[in-house]
Amino acid sequence: MRRPADTLTGRLVLLGLVTALVSVLAVAIVGVPLVRAVALALASDRLSQQADAVSVLLRSDAAGSDDLASVAEELDRQGITAYVAQPSQTLPGGAPVDLLNTALARGRAGGTVDDPSRLVQARALGTAAVLVLELPTDAAVSGVASPVLRQLSVALLVGLLVAVVAGAAVARRLARPLRQTQEAARRMSTGERSLRVDPHGPAEVAEVAEALNGLADALERSESRQRRFLLSVSHELRTPLTAVRGYAEALADGVLSGEEVSGAGAVIRAEADRLDRLMSDLLALARAEAEDFDVALTEVDLADVARAAAQVWAEQARRSGQVWQPAIAEHPVVALADPVRVRQVIDALLTNALRVTPSGLPVILATRYSPDGSPTVQVRDGGPGLSDADLPVAFDPGVLRDRYEGTRPGGSGIGLALVDRLVRRMGGTVEAGHAPEGGAAFTVSLTRADAAVASSS
Repeated sequence: MRRPADTLTGRLVLLGLVTALVSVLAVAIVGVPLVRAVALALASDRLSQQADAVSVLLRSDAAGSDDLASVAEELDRQGITAYVAQPSQTLPGGAPVDLLNTALARGRAGGTVDDPSRLVQARALGTAAVLVLELPTDAAVSGVASPVLRQLSVALLVGLLVAVVAGAAVARRLARPLRQTQEAARRMSTGERSLRVDPHGPAEVAEVAEALNGLADALERSESRQRRFLLSVSHELRTPLTAVRGYAEALADGVLSGEEVSGAGAVIRAEADRLDRLMSDLLALARAEAEDFDVALTEVDLADVARAAAQVWAEQARRSGQVWQPAIAEHPVVALADPVRVRQVIDALLTNALRVTPSGLPVILATRYSPDGSPTVQVRDGGPGLSDADLPVAFDPGVLRDRYEGTRPGGSGIGLALVDRLVRRMGGTVEAGHAPEGGAAFTVSLTRADAAVASSS
């Protein structure tokens, strides 16, 4: 079970709590000394006013003993020590002589004594007597600051609680879209592909939802292509199997005899060869996707490989009626590649070209260095070609076969996908494009052997 601190909600709440605690601590560090200073100033001002009032009362002839007793009782209740002193006397409160002299000279004086724990106010009562009021600093501060500090503490605690509650609410609100996205991803992992998440919330969370929707769309398209590809492969397998089964049943039932048996055998053999080619292509495609697929890279002269292939394919083009036009470079075109895989790529591209190119139109096998110096092999034809929409999906298994089924000769839909996997395994790229002869052009670009040596050194 996950700890709360391991969840986004828990971490956001914890972050809000820490932020609130830091804010409370900062307010306390700044606010408490400020409140104490203000309280001390207020207490000093209040003590000054009381000293003025008591001195006026003592100088008044109308003041009776009861009034003086009442004032003394009130001062004592407030923690204020009051006495009348003369500079020549020993001062009971420890008030400094210069403070008393200042009061005699000016009529009033006030401040703190050498001990900062007391506030002192002095008022002259005549030419030789001084009224002194003393109040401990702690008592002065507590009388004013304590209520303020209590209220401030309550406010800070309430603010801390509100911050935690608000942080939890905000965290849950922020995490809700992520939880919805997580639930959609979980359901998609079980096979549901129609799910989409409403992109809402903060920009980053909405981007995650949009990315998941994009992934769902890509998965749906990919699986749709795979289903179509499997259907087309199943159709390719079923057709020769149907022919083989039909002739096999005819032979088993004795329906065929004489020369018909030989013809049936030829048909069965041709369909078996067709099945063998299809299965070989499927196995080759599956192996090309495997991590342990064997590719032995070495220096290869693409021109030599192309000339060897041309000797075989020239005769096939002649029998099919196409115009064979090799454009193989006289000089070496050296690449870092696997010669067996290069020949496999050339054979697959030429098989595709000869299948779709009508009689009397050209098929070209060319090798050269491209303008950027890459060694290339190119197969072009004068067939029906590809549309601009076909180029991005030309190497997806079965896509072109499905698009042009019934309108042009088609194979298993595996050949071009296999070419793409083989070329990428050799560290190269293959591109589909438009040929100047009017058909399709497939250009394989590989790594220069000398460039690979230079980069490794």
